[in-house]
Order: sequence, then structure tokens, then C-alpha cells
Amino acid sequence: MRWHKPIVFLFQAVTIGLALAFVVILMYPNLLDDGRRVVEFIETGSTPALPRQSGPVSYADAVALAAPAVVNIHSRKTVVQSSPLLDDPFFRHFFGDRLPSPGPRQREETSLGSGVIVSPQGYILTNHHVIADAEEIRVSLNDGRTTAATLVGQDSEADLAVLKVELDALPVITLGDAEALRVGDVVLAIGNPFGVGQTVTQGIVSATGRTELGISTFENFIQTDAAINPGNSGGALITASGEMIGINTAIFTRSGGSQGIGFAIPMSLARNSMAQIVEHGYVRRGWLGIEIQQMTPELAESFNMPQDSGIIIAGVLRDGPADRAGLEPGDIITHINNKPIPSAPAALHAISQTPPGETIQLRGQREGEELVRTATVTERPAR
Repeated sequence: MRWHKPIVFLFQAVTIGLALAFVVILMYPNLLDDGRRVVEFIETGSTPALPRQSGPVSYADAVALAAPAVVNIHSRKTVVQSSPLLDDPFFRHFFGDRLPSPGPRQREETSLGSGVIVSPQGYILTNHHVIADAEEIRVSLNDGRTTAATLVGQDSEADLAVLKVELDALPVITLGDAEALRVGDVVLAIGNPFGVGQTVTQGIVSATGRTELGISTFENFIQTDAAINPGNSGGALITASGEMIGINTAIFTRSGGSQGIGFAIPMSLARNSMAQIVEHGYVRRGWLGIEIQQMTPELAESFNMPQDSGIIIAGVLRDGPADRAGLEPGDIITHINNKPIPSAPAALHAISQTPPGETIQLRGQREGEELVRTATVTERPAR
């Protein structure tokens, strides 16, 4: 038929055209790009899925396990006040008997806080600021019992104190591993906020290892968004299984109430302080007699350092442990006992945790040359 040849020719032309178009697109894929941006997403199933964890419907079992060991602490102290105006003869001449009698006046101050029974022997762990300068301390248990408590010792530089009560059948909290905490873990805060009675709040671990907050000398705080308010200080921060991993200590607030930023002392630090207070009556910490400064990127560049970690020795106490070891101002320390020192708080922690009498190796550089010194740590002087 006459129309057969034109159809065959047209079919061949279309086939050849499609083949050429395919080759061109394959070799030059951007020819058809109209300039639009395409967003790529990672869809479910394209990455390894985390195991689905079913949390508890209620934390009541954890609270029932830990709450009986959390106590209310009532402290009392006498505050002496004096006013120079009351002793001024000029004021007394004009106001006479209408002024109070001259000399210091006394008034009583009471405060509320919390504590945790951590031993069947009656030892209670709390914050130093809860019982600071107290003349009388009383403890109220969750079961209704109330008794006087004696102060075993305190560690003001870590804001910790140990009390002791003489009672039988004491509920004791179980201690957990604070070093195993991860950001996002569920935690519960138990205490006596505003004196309303024992209260439990729930949140997560917001951060760990918080330092340089200005709360105490030795800081290594757990940050949490579990509501912590005045009166919670000294109470327990527990895990979802009821184990204590911290002592509630402070909040960051602009209003005086909880704003979701609370801090707790981890049990790894509190346990060590408590053991020394019970054994010695105070905490024995290592000391080198140096003043240190944090390394910064600017200082690292000026000292031709490859990184901005480590510390600079700003001062050395004459005839102190560091001086006897040959350390000088301007020395840069990057490692203590072969462990990198990322910051000044890390250096302070490493030195203070070294028992007095033991040696410590410090490695870094002096004027561009490698520096290695061994110092014998002594006991940190009382403050």
C-alpha cells in the first residue's frame, strides 16, 4: 500500500529522535534544569531506626522507692544586727527615748530545705547553704517522725553538708551511677518547695558537666528542667527507676521561681565529699599552689599552639608544690597524668581529686619547648 512506506519512515524517525534525546539527557543532565531547587528529605526507613522504647505509664513506683528517704530540714540561727545611727549622740539627743536602746539587736532566722537519708547509720546528705551557721537543725521524716540532727561536717566549696540523726528503721535511698547519665534521660526532683510539703516534679537531663556558674568552687552540675524551687535545695534528683543520681542545689531564675533551668550536684562528686567528711570531718583535696587561666583561641595563636585547650599558669606560690616542681608563670599545661585538659575547671578538678601526698605529672610547653614536670600534691588549705 502507498501509505505503508511513509508510516515506516515516520516510526524510524521518531525512534532515532528519542534515542538521540536519551543520549543527550544522559550526557548533559542539567539541560532540562529550570533553576528550581529541590529539597531532599530523609524518609523513614532510609536510616537505621532507633529501638522503640516504651516508658512507664507512671513513675509512682520510683517515687515510692525514693521519697521516704527524702526529709525536710528546718534550721534556726540568731542574727545580730546593729545600726551606727542608734549609737550616734546627735540622734539620741533629738529623739531620746523614742529610739531603741543602743547596741546590737538579735533576731532569729529560720529556713527550710531538704535532705536525703543515704545510710542506715543515720547520715543525711544536704546542701551547705541549707544549714550554714545554723544553731539548731531539726529533721522531719516522711513517716511523721521529727528529731534533732547534728552536723557531722560540711564542704562549702562544693555546697555539701552531712548531718546525722539517731533513729531506728530509717528509710535509705539507693544511689545510682551519675556518670552513666545521658542528655534526654528522665529524672524526678523530690523536695519541700516553699515549705508546702514533699513534692515531686518530673523532667529530663538537659545537660551534664555544667561548670563556671559561680555557684561553688568545685562545679560539675547536672542541668535539668524538672521544676526546682526554693526549699528543694538538698533534695534528691532520681532516675525513672528510683535511684538517686544528684542533690538538687540551685536554679537559674529571673523571677525567683523555676524557669526550667535547675542544677544538681552529681553523686559521683557528692559521694566522695561525704565519705571524707565522715572519715576526717572535712574534705581533703589536692593542691599545687598555682593560679591558672583558661587558654583561649587568641592566646593559643599568640603562643603558637595548635589548639585552644589547656591552661596557662598565671602565678606560682613561692615554695609551694608547683614551685618546688620547677613550674613558672607563663608555662602552658595541656595534659595532667597523660590526660588532655580541655579547660581550667577540668584542671582544678584533676588536681583537687589527687590525694595529698601523691605525685602528679604535668605536661605542656614553655617558650615553644616541651615541658614535663612531676609535682607532689599537698592538702588544699582551708578557706
